[in-house]
Amino acid sequence: MRVLIVTAGSLGDVVPYTGLGARLRAAGHQVAVAAPAPYADPVTGAGLEFRPISGDLTALRDATAGRRRSWPVPGAPGLVDFVRLGGRFVGDLGTGIVTAAGAGSDVLLLSSTTAPLGYSVAQYHGIPSLGVFLQPTAPTGAFPPVVLGVRSLGGWGNRIAGRLGRHLANRVYADASRRLRARLDLPPVGLARLERRAAVDGWRVMHGFSPTVLPRPADWPPGLEVVGYWWPPAAPGWQPPAALVDFLAAGPPPVYVGFGSLAETGGALRTLVGRALRRAGVRGVLHGLEAAGPEAAGPDAGRAGPIRRGPAGNIRDPRRTGCADLLTVGDVPHDWLFPRMAALVHHAGCGTTAAGLRAGVPAVPVPFLADQPFWAARLVSLGVAPAVLPFRRLDEARLAGAIRAAVVEPGYRHRARLLADRLADEDGAGAVVAAVDRLAR
Repeated sequence: MRVLIVTAGSLGDVVPYTGLGARLRAAGHQVAVAAPAPYADPVTGAGLEFRPISGDLTALRDATAGRRRSWPVPGAPGLVDFVRLGGRFVGDLGTGIVTAAGAGSDVLLLSSTTAPLGYSVAQYHGIPSLGVFLQPTAPTGAFPPVVLGVRSLGGWGNRIAGRLGRHLANRVYADASRRLRARLDLPPVGLARLERRAAVDGWRVMHGFSPTVLPRPADWPPGLEVVGYWWPPAAPGWQPPAALVDFLAAGPPPVYVGFGSLAETGGALRTLVGRALRRAGVRGVLHGLEAAGPEAAGPDAGRAGPIRRGPAGNIRDPRRTGCADLLTVGDVPHDWLFPRMAALVHHAGCGTTAAGLRAGVPAVPVPFLADQPFWAARLVSLGVAPAVLPFRRLDEARLAGAIRAAVVEPGYRHRARLLADRLADEDGAGAVVAAVDRLAR
């Protein structure tokens, strides 16, 4: 069967699907992934066909950089920003999905960011589709909607907030859906009605996170399943750079610091991180942050150079920077790097959160937007992180204290290892392969 996985967003919205695609290919299916053009490499590197579509959140962030933002809905800045700018994100997404599916597909697997449009494309082609979501989107009393970034409002309040969140998300896609269905000569149907029709027809959504991390809510309707994580495939032939191996061997396990592709990084953040690590008394491996002596130590901190992003070989030699306790790296596979860390400071994106739990390493979540505050709160609830430190309110003292607690207090690592053992027994990708095989019959 020719399987097309369709996803959009940031790098973290693409990489988990490479593991799912690799498992489907191993089961005998022909697999292609439709995703934003900047993320072709992880797809083709996994041996999968790549088909470009729009929907790159990083490009949207760059296009709106420097704008003054106002948050008229207290507690929901990420949602308001998404609703206000989301039309630009999804504007041409439907056209891209049509083109990608038209290149030859027998079934569509749709992420939460592409399902509102992809369902109509599958309907047009007369082929089955399946939701493969990285985040829970259906309203429930068990927890608030992931994109609101608010604390639990209780069972009734969470359900109301979930319906509100879904309504606002539908507003983002409404115009694009209307244009798409008109182009495909499909009957004009609003997204809310389309969702109800899909539910009646038994449309399934398989969620790629662990029930150990977030159990399936008891009030979800049938057809919504929590199956487990989809792990990215190992990079064939990858070897760690010698400078990284030497750094790890030169002292105690360091702390990883990385804030993902959507965070607004800069010289001030590099300074803060370097000082917090030293204040906590730990070494650091920094991803996407330049580690230089002046930035971490003295009054000349503002002279730090630009952020460097790139392949794993892009490593700044700590002996040249005067920072023997800090090393800056490019992209290094999480499954290799994270188990070697004492703790992980990260943005709590779904993929990075999963990789940290799989490694059995304590976390210090620093969420920025979208679903990150939700997963950050889950890490604290699971007892593997001392506190949530919102990115926009990050300061040196709180970051240093949280890092120190994660590294020194044994309970965090103990609980993280127990969770890792349970995750090792799950096979989320296998459940999706079985579902696709049933569709092929």
